[in-house]
Amino acid sequence: MRIILEECTGCKLCLRACPYGGIEVVEGKARFNERCNWCGGCVGACRTKAIRLDIAFRKDLDLGAYRGLWVVAEAADGGLRRGTLELLAEARNLAGQLQAEVSAVLLGDRVAPLARRLIAHGADRVYLAEHRVLRSYRTGPYTDVICGLVNEHKPEIILLSATSQGRDLAPRVAARLAAGLTADCTGLEIDPGPRLLVQTRPAFGGNVMATIICPYARPQMATVRPGVFRPDSPDEGRKGEIVPVPVHLSEAAVLTKILEVARLQEHGQTSLQEAQIIVSGGRGLGKPENFRLVRELAEALGGAVGASRAVVDAGWIPAYHQVGQTGKTVQPRLYIACGISGAVQHLAGMQSSEVIIAINKDPQAPIFDVATYGIAGDCLELLPLLTARVKEAL
Repeated sequence: MRIILEECTGCKLCLRACPYGGIEVVEGKARFNERCNWCGGCVGACRTKAIRLDIAFRKDLDLGAYRGLWVVAEAADGGLRRGTLELLAEARNLAGQLQAEVSAVLLGDRVAPLARRLIAHGADRVYLAEHRVLRSYRTGPYTDVICGLVNEHKPEIILLSATSQGRDLAPRVAARLAAGLTADCTGLEIDPGPRLLVQTRPAFGGNVMATIICPYARPQMATVRPGVFRPDSPDEGRKGEIVPVPVHLSEAAVLTKILEVARLQEHGQTSLQEAQIIVSGGRGLGKPENFRLVRELAEALGGAVGASRAVVDAGWIPAYHQVGQTGKTVQPRLYIACGISGAVQHLAGMQSSEVIIAINKDPQAPIFDVATYGIAGDCLELLPLLTARVKEAL
């Protein structure tokens, strides 16, 4: 990263963009100081393009300088998202093979109490960055802070949850760091010899499972679908280190403003990836109007409504209900599949559920191969009966 002095006007916009106070203006020209860790946050703020970030992919990178696994935590509604806890459990498994430490990166405003929970779920260290600008997720400031930490501490692996936040943040961080990134992973392994993260993800519409490695770039980055791994039980007596991260952010330097947060899921609808009970419907319901039977049973059980890809593609129900390889991966305690035949794409998203109940007219349907209990019958007749019995029992 360099400053073209002839093009610098001394406007000080870069000062407000730097989260670490790593740049100053001396005699009308910007200068990097000892606090700069080359995060690149000032580059986009410079209107005259006087600050340049030259990215070069190098095969002679000192891979040995990078050690440790990081999980970028997500806070929501005063707690941690389940996907973060799942990643911590898997990071501990991977770290054991690498003999490395697990660190969590927690950004937000007044989120310090969550740091202890991250340690209880497996983090050896928590990098805690608190600032009012970080209260709500925005790509720019989150990228600046994380890239600065990476440049300073050099982790070899960074894991993010493949939520809307993780899918937005990961590619920006990877591009800034010239790192390798695999999106929407459904499996992670370690090749211990070269210390490579072996990443598995669906490709070509879910018809092929691709295995990807990043042998030349560091850190190795992956976003992982929520619901793929199971979180470990918290150990409240577990010890860990909380490292406060001083940041200097200005609201004036952030390009985006959050005016309103609108939740896509229906009022009262539990998030699929957080739900302990899911009732899903497929083509066997016959027509979109019959989805009310699925909704009624889900409501009676206090669960969420899911759907197969076929009915989503047909426009029967919004896409955020879709369960499967190209939808959401879920692990509820109870999954009820109504009129779903059990295509491989759908099974990949729900077969790790604790108890699976399948209702289908066809006794040879593949869904029965993974079901704990199966009912060969018409779901249009059986769903009202089940709903009534649930209401009676409650």
